[in-house]
Amino acid sequence: MGSAGEARQAGEQVVGRLRRSLESRVADLIRRDPERAANAVEVGLVDRAWLEQPGDHPIRTATPTEVVHRFVERSVEQRPSVLGTLGLNALQLLAWERDDAGGDSAGASLAVVFTDLEGFTRYTSENGDDAALALLEDHHRAIGPVVRGRGGRVVKRLGDGLMLTFPTSAAAAHGALELLDVAPDQLRMRAGIHVGDVVVTRDDVLGHVVNVAARVTEQAKGGQALVTTDVRADAGELRGVTYGRARRVRLKGVGEPISVCRIEPG
Repeated sequence: MGSAGEARQAGEQVVGRLRRSLESRVADLIRRDPERAANAVEVGLVDRAWLEQPGDHPIRTATPTEVVHRFVERSVEQRPSVLGTLGLNALQLLAWERDDAGGDSAGASLAVVFTDLEGFTRYTSENGDDAALALLEDHHRAIGPVVRGRGGRVVKRLGDGLMLTFPTSAAAAHGALELLDVAPDQLRMRAGIHVGDVVVTRDDVLGHVVNVAARVTEQAKGGQALVTTDVRADAGELRGVTYGRARRVRLKGVGEPISVCRIEPG
């Protein structure tokens, strides 16, 4: 029995090494074309973590329906005429199928991100409604690939702001910093992040975590991303991200003081 067990273990090790070698070669092939790699990550064909460290992470965590949904969303952003070809009913059906996987009003642990554009009201006053609308349309096209590339979801648009969710605190932190970089040249974005259990419905995300994330965003200045220390503890040390010193703040509508810190590239 011992010999049989050792032989089986040795065989599993050989298969594991072969699989890791194959994954590494496939990842190398994808990375040779940066545009192809970015597209594959954005629509969820492969995960960014796997592409960076093949063999140490699942190749893909997005479901087939999520992949299709991301692809359609991306296509509509890049070419709005696609919406007329598909029709609203098709998009609604895809959204319902994705949401039905978890059920309506389902509980989940997510990282919630709010963003807004500092100075947008002044920009609108000085440049007019048409210019402001064009700026927002360009902005929304720019943020889509970033959010999808980190496995996130645009829950809703709030004027010049956004409510986003990400599957992990690490994805949210990386995503928020990347979003700061794609803010319109004329304005600066700010972002706030909190993590925890939320209630997910077909078209919204609800709960105390959402309220805290929104209030944390109000504490940030233009060009800054703030996270709660819960996010920092959940994400841990992240490559390419540095945490600032934590400080305690009182947030409107939130009973207990909350500790927040700034995140920056580094």
